[in-house]
Amino acid sequence: MARISGVTIPNDKQIWVALTYVYGIGPKTADDILRTANVERTVRTKDLTDAEIARIQDHINENYTVEGELQRIVSGNIKRLKDIKSYRGLRHSQQLPSRGQRTKTNARTRRGKKVTVGGTAKKVASKT
Repeated sequence: MARISGVTIPNDKQIWVALTYVYGIGPKTADDILRTANVERTVRTKDLTDAEIARIQDHINENYTVEGELQRIVSGNIKRLKDIKSYRGLRHSQQLPSRGQRTKTNARTRRGKKVTVGGTAKKVASKT
């Protein structure tokens, strides 16, 4: 089991896929890291040598912000938007989409499970 930036990456996946398990590294960034570290992108994680893992880790530490530090930066940015009461900050605090999506329909991921309001069914006529 290889650990990169505090994350245990899967052994049976190719290294370019396994690197994307680190928060802040996507497929493009993983390819860039492997190219500069001189590691074949299709090699499995379990087949890497300690020297190759060290080269990958060193390159990530020097050139990228990942994991906890990146999450701290992102949450700080959102907190700043909320503090200055910008429109985007208000949308974040109300847990609504902040990038212009419609909310009349859709937006279920952000708004949560649908809550049905009672009393909307038509009343059946009764005999008197």
